Amino acid sequence: MSNTQHKARLERRIAGSTNRWRFPKQPFTGDLLSLSQMCKALSIDFEEALRNPDRLYISQIQKFFCENFKNKDIQSAEADVILECLGFKWELHQPQLFQSETLAKLYLKALTQGTTYPLRELEELLRAQSPKKTKEKSPAKRMIISLKINDPQVTKVAFATALKNLYMSEVEINLEDVLGVLASAHILQFSGLFQRCVDVMITRLMPSTINNVYEAGCKYKEEQLTTACEKWLEMNLVPLVGTQIHLRKIPQDLLHKVLKSPRLFTFSEFRLLKTMLLWVFLQLNYKIQAIPTHETVMTFFKSFPENCCFLDRDIGQSLRPLFLCLRLHGITKGKDLEVLRYINFFPESWLNRVTANHYHAVRLLRYFSVFSLHPLKALGTAPDTLENGGDMDQLKDLNTQAVRFGLLFNQENTTYSKMIAVYGFFFKITGLRHDTTSYSFYMQRIKHTDLESPFVVYEHKPISLRTARLVKYEIRAQALVDGKWQEFRTNQIIQKFGLTKLSCKSHILKIQTVGIPIYVSFAFIFPPS
Repeated sequence: MSNTQHKARLERRIAGSTNRWRFPKQPFTGDLLSLSQMCKALSIDFEEALRNPDRLYISQIQKFFCENFKNKDIQSAEADVILECLGFKWELHQPQLFQSETLAKLYLKALTQGTTYPLRELEELLRAQSPKKTKEKSPAKRMIISLKINDPQVTKVAFATALKNLYMSEVEINLEDVLGVLASAHILQFSGLFQRCVDVMITRLMPSTINNVYEAGCKYKEEQLTTACEKWLEMNLVPLVGTQIHLRKIPQDLLHKVLKSPRLFTFSEFRLLKTMLLWVFLQLNYKIQAIPTHETVMTFFKSFPENCCFLDRDIGQSLRPLFLCLRLHGITKGKDLEVLRYINFFPESWLNRVTANHYHAVRLLRYFSVFSLHPLKALGTAPDTLENGGDMDQLKDLNTQAVRFGLLFNQENTTYSKMIAVYGFFFKITGLRHDTTSYSFYMQRIKHTDLESPFVVYEHKPISLRTARLVKYEIRAQALVDGKWQEFRTNQIIQKFGLTKLSCKSHILKIQTVGIPIYVSFAFIFPPS
């Protein structure tokens, strides 16, 4: 056995009749079993205490001050510590100081610096501060500690607000300062204040703040913030953010997560495509400070040379993962399909895949003249009829491949519906308000002859003559209540939709919520039949 191993063994002693090993040297004052029990009592991770013994001592002192000085008036008491930070000197008191792990470590380091038995100093400090010893003078001298901050988010106002929260638990946090207060709480390791800032930022998410909130969540590794941003953007990307200039600030990694989510709300697949094209346009045109028209965006992409599509260019290569998340096969309207080829944005292989999917579904080659420059103009006054077709043979997974349509049910709505058409089949998706908190949503197949505007159908859409259509579908509704998303959904249902009253209506999703607006998504696939 080496001398080193022998020395290591001598550094351990047996404690008491239990024969437990104990470490006589600092930082541990007792055996490992008692350390484990102490960690459990203080709700501290045992492994963390082994790695960072200071955490254990700080927790002991925090618990002591919390129990004995919770409501103690210290306004007239002399400050125990002078904190030098950001060019200012801040006067602090011990009971409040120990709410911050950072300040507590700095204070304990200054207090025990140069002492042979630092733990004895801490024990004397606690005994002196005990309520039973209030008449005794504290042995601790007025300390001066310094804290350097390099985070640009921490302003003097935000830091002052954070320190004020050491003394007052209900200090109002202004929205314009909350990011700086969060950064200050992170540096101070002031967990209570940090959580309050997180709650404020989540409940006040909006297009102008989501980018900063998401970046803060990534920077400070706060999953609550990043998750809240993802869920909020899943609902609001198309209806809200997609109509404002703040769309430009949405980072690509966040956008990618949202596009892959089965919870993503969109009015239609084409509306989602328009939102994404607008995002790319705003990334490349930094000087534009107002939302351009759809025609302006289309003209911009059309201006690139036709010998190479946009996504095949160097400028578009990094954007491919985003557009691979889109369900281009869900774009079935003739005019919308024409746009795909007109803007020369997608690779030819992608467009051919879309064409093939549609062709196999409707089995009517003439319908795919939509990829010409002037689609469907030669069809005359009557629509094409599809005696067979509609089967989406290539689509299996409802969560990742379904065609999606959405309703945004607002406060002013009592009844809201809109007509959708896919491969010659017509459906009406409907939302009903029964009272202030009760709603129901469903989809219903309708005859083309019963449409309110049959001219639109005759001009642009084919018609299927099939009396029954097998549909696999799911209806999902989501609403935000007190910063938390409520989600309601049907099961994934396979149902044969006919044209009679008994067979034309889907399962009804009934919900109870005080949240408004309600984001309602209808996702479906036509399985082989």
